[in-house]
Amino acid sequence: MILFRQALRFSSPRLQLACGRCRRYSAKTGAVERVISELRSVSGDEGVSVGLAVREQHGRDESVHRCQPPDVVVFPRSVDEVSALAKICHHHQLPIIPFGTGTGLEGGVGALQGGVCFSLRKMDQVLDLHQEDFDVTVEPGVTRKGLNSFLRDTGLWFPVDPGADASLCGMAATSASGTNAVRYGTMRENVLNLEVVLADGTVLHTAGRGRRPRKTSAGYNLTNLFVGSEGTLGIITKTTLRLYGIPESMVSAVCSFPSVQSAVDSTVQILQAGVPIARIEFLDDVMINACNRFNNLSYAITPTLFLEFHGSSKSMEEQVSITEEITRDNGGSDFAWAEDEESRGRLWKARHDAWYAALALRPGCKAYSTDVCVPISRLPQIIVETKEDLISNNLTGPIAGHVGDGNFHCIMVLDPNDPDEVERVHSFTERLARRALAMDGTCTGEHGIGLGKRALLREEVGPLAIEVMKGLKATLDPKNLMNPGKVL
Repeated sequence: MILFRQALRFSSPRLQLACGRCRRYSAKTGAVERVISELRSVSGDEGVSVGLAVREQHGRDESVHRCQPPDVVVFPRSVDEVSALAKICHHHQLPIIPFGTGTGLEGGVGALQGGVCFSLRKMDQVLDLHQEDFDVTVEPGVTRKGLNSFLRDTGLWFPVDPGADASLCGMAATSASGTNAVRYGTMRENVLNLEVVLADGTVLHTAGRGRRPRKTSAGYNLTNLFVGSEGTLGIITKTTLRLYGIPESMVSAVCSFPSVQSAVDSTVQILQAGVPIARIEFLDDVMINACNRFNNLSYAITPTLFLEFHGSSKSMEEQVSITEEITRDNGGSDFAWAEDEESRGRLWKARHDAWYAALALRPGCKAYSTDVCVPISRLPQIIVETKEDLISNNLTGPIAGHVGDGNFHCIMVLDPNDPDEVERVHSFTERLARRALAMDGTCTGEHGIGLGKRALLREEVGPLAIEVMKGLKATLDPKNLMNPGKVL
């Protein structure tokens, strides 16, 4: 594959062949310029960039993985442009790396072998809203907050909330979820159809062009094949999503506990009681202290649950009553309430700022977020054991999690220039992932595999499942051009 390196107007390019064994050879400047010219013939001069700053911006996400910039960034404005650009890349065997907003946490946008980054921000239209059917189709530049702003006067909303204002097609690509998943599900449950540009430029509609039924038994589930594929099978250029009616009432609360065990036991018991809680988030004492300092709050520095209830006024009374009884039986404090929209916004902003609050504990350091998920019955055990592991190894790893569905994160704050600390963090994350696997869980509840968890994926699903995945990849992308080096 051709790798572009900007130096004195492409005076010294390098080329590689895309295969299992990459061999390199020299090329004339004219060959490089012809490819650039082809890309510009589709997207115009303003739609193609080889500037270093632009390439570096598109070679990193929010993870600890180092920046690996692409050789070219293109900014398509339509699916036809994406298809035409993909055909050029396919012909010249150039890697293709889709890019949404860069909010991922597993290095999924790094151009490991150079190539062309498809930055999709200019495709930002809400295309089809069907209020009576509770669905909408959006382009990849539409973000979660942008869609809900568009829906503001319709009485509908899209509740999947990973915290960051991620692009919705990017959220589909990573099978994102977040704080509302316990009630509304993840992206896997909320994507009805996808338009995908394959590696050769072919345009696929995974459920059939224009189709948007609430359920189907028609053939293989191609939609969910691409949900969570992390850009390794194709570029998602449209997604059709389920919408929900905005609840009559929303109330949030905060409750502190004397121990991790009592807080997590309360979570399990609330779910076992059948309370249709919308959000139930756990923060340990280190995390709540960080949030207090970062957001100028004054919550008790003890293990804490953030909760939210959705429903009618009558149903909310029952939900709150049952939940208060359970938390009280486990030594929980009285609820601190946030009822109006502004108060609830402040409360959940504190939770969503957990990443930055953790970083602020050690200025100048980097952060890495673990992402395990286990059956909820195993949640108390794994969080207690994880907390003990952090303390015994003198690691800074405040815990925050979507405990309502068994998913939690240790936000590991470390000095990347301290080899001993880096090794201790690495060993801890490996232990944590394998602890989750031993409890019938997963090494990633929502962030994806990306670069760092490929070996863990093999341990999780087994060699046969990996071979099946490789077979699917080879069928859809035989030249291994789509985001190579990720997942598998």
